[in-house]
Amino acid sequence: MAEVLVYVDHVDGAVRKPTLELLTLARRIGEPVAVHLGANADAAAKVLGEHGAVKVLAADAPEFTEYLVAPKVDALQAAYDAVSPAAVLLPSSAEGKEIAARLAVRIGSGIITDAVDLEAGDEGPVATQSVFAASFTTKSRITKGTPVITVKPNSAAPEDAPAAGTVEQLAVTVADSSKGTKIVSRTPRESTGRPELTEAAIVVSGGRGVNGAENFPVIEALADSLGAAVGASRAAVDAGWYPHTNQVGQTGKSVSPQLYIAAGISGAIQHRAGMQTSKTIVAINKDAEAPIFDLVDYGVVGDLFDVVPALTEEVKSRKG
Repeated sequence: MAEVLVYVDHVDGAVRKPTLELLTLARRIGEPVAVHLGANADAAAKVLGEHGAVKVLAADAPEFTEYLVAPKVDALQAAYDAVSPAAVLLPSSAEGKEIAARLAVRIGSGIITDAVDLEAGDEGPVATQSVFAASFTTKSRITKGTPVITVKPNSAAPEDAPAAGTVEQLAVTVADSSKGTKIVSRTPRESTGRPELTEAAIVVSGGRGVNGAENFPVIEALADSLGAAVGASRAAVDAGWYPHTNQVGQTGKSVSPQLYIAAGISGAIQHRAGMQTSKTIVAINKDAEAPIFDLVDYGVVGDLFDVVPALTEEVKSRKG
């Protein structure tokens, strides 16, 4: 069976959930070969092997952290040359998509971004995408070269599939041309203790109806009771009520959780584009004519300041 390269997204060897989803999807089209760049590959290999990686190509070099993405593209290209894979899969993060695009250019292949599903086809992998602000679903395949595909988080449930996960060192030469942009400083993001927005299984978002930054703790309380991430509409972000890093929408982040709760959000197309692929959508809005209700699985017409605290208390009581 043909091998499929899977780019490993990790933090110091702790493999992030989108990579485990990629391994699950990769097994539909071939044998997953993980590419781990950075330290602690041996620790990561155990988890990667448990989720189907037949081997782990590992490389560590200071250039991976000292410069922007180009040295990682050098490494992924080295893995491509070593394996001659049937496809290359990466997570649809900002970095993942840039690495994918640069790799596709280098190897002369087509690229598909933001896939939400993947299946085997007679002429190569077939990717499902939600397009035009998630108004349509398309199925696409690459017609030239080796498919390079990025997949949105939460597109598949990670499945255990024990494999060897053997670590093999990957020889990487970082080109001088890949050192054009050096990272001179880093500022760690302050942790909220909540899940990463794009990876969270549950997202609770607030919009214009929250009516001020001082009222966002109502949204946060519901999110914390559910173990959810907090999102915000563009209107709330533009008003300065919540950070831009939490914006969900066409000019913010795209999310695809199992459950999306929209409180005080009208449902403009800009917002819908960022959350319409959520598996279950719940809206709370006092305007019964709000466009968001055309999209939802469950809708509550009511004042969010009555509904959300009551929902929070109900969740807490059921958790005991």
